[in-house]
Amino acid sequence: MSQLSRSGVLASATRKLVKVGALAGVLTLGLTACSSGGSSESSSGEEQSFGSISVQYSWIKNEEFAGEAYAYDKGYYDEAGFDEVTGIAGPDTGVTKLLAGTVQVALSDAASVGAAIAEQDAPLKIIGATFQKNPFTIVSLTDGADIQSPEDMIGKTIGVQDSNTSVFKALLAANGISEDQVDIQSVGYDPTVLIDGTVDGWVGYTTNEVLTVENMGYDVTSMTYADNGLPYVAETYAVTDEYLAANQDLLKAFLIAEIKGWTHVFQEDTDTTVEVVTNFYNEATTGDASAEALDPTKTAQAVEAEKDLISTADTEENGLFTISDELQEQTVASLAAAGWDVTVDELFDTTIIDEIYSENPDLKSYLP
Repeated sequence: MSQLSRSGVLASATRKLVKVGALAGVLTLGLTACSSGGSSESSSGEEQSFGSISVQYSWIKNEEFAGEAYAYDKGYYDEAGFDEVTGIAGPDTGVTKLLAGTVQVALSDAASVGAAIAEQDAPLKIIGATFQKNPFTIVSLTDGADIQSPEDMIGKTIGVQDSNTSVFKALLAANGISEDQVDIQSVGYDPTVLIDGTVDGWVGYTTNEVLTVENMGYDVTSMTYADNGLPYVAETYAVTDEYLAANQDLLKAFLIAEIKGWTHVFQEDTDTTVEVVTNFYNEATTGDASAEALDPTKTAQAVEAEKDLISTADTEENGLFTISDELQEQTVASLAAAGWDVTVDELFDTTIIDEIYSENPDLKSYLP
């Protein structure tokens, strides 16, 4: 499976959400006391078993889910009281599966969830976010157009995949640039159009396409959306309203296991993380003749790149997956610029992640 078209497949899925008329079969897992195993306790002090849950990943099981790979590798899901946590490889926004009740948690993004709420009145909430910054960027060659700011796009030809057009136009709107000031060219996910000069800039991901072009031997300028007027959270933890209301303790235990897993990404050396991720990926693709081996060099580069999306001054102070009030407002404003009108309260519920750090302040320290 190619790693090249990461941004396009996920964004395309955002625009292909299947309308679900009503929630059907959302699973509410019963909580039963157990005498051993697990570390989650009920209000009476008894340990709990949370049974099994399914988690939809937005992409293949590569470094984007390094924290989940560590959570399995270190036994944190077992420790939290789960009999089994089934991670389902994407690409998939998880929205339709959440509404149908076939998965309980989706590692999705604010655009996908926000679109479902705005267009379908979907009863969904984001309860935490791994990526504090979305990875969208305008890629250009440093010895070419060298696009360093939104204003640098004026008069330039920008290659935009059809599935990414709405968010790209939101970037223009956020920076006061009209669409007729930029020559928007419909392109695919092959960087040849950038390298041969067909386009001056090209929509990609900081954790993927930027690295692809660099590894082809070119110096790249990356002008990120998040730092240029369009900040919103990505790789979010999304659940239905009903599941959230009925499974507070379960979700708390799950997020604690996730925090512990992602802490290893920051505290272990990159080579160790690449090994853990590669084993995770290989296990998931065993028997799949079409699966390509992960490139260890690019995987290591991507691990380092995504750290910049995950760790911010806010998360250093408040903990991984937290979403500040300011970032929630910025996310909603960014979605509005793309044509998806939702309120903060419709999109976010950070009660659980806030409670986790209130009760376990030691978990805030994820940096080495």
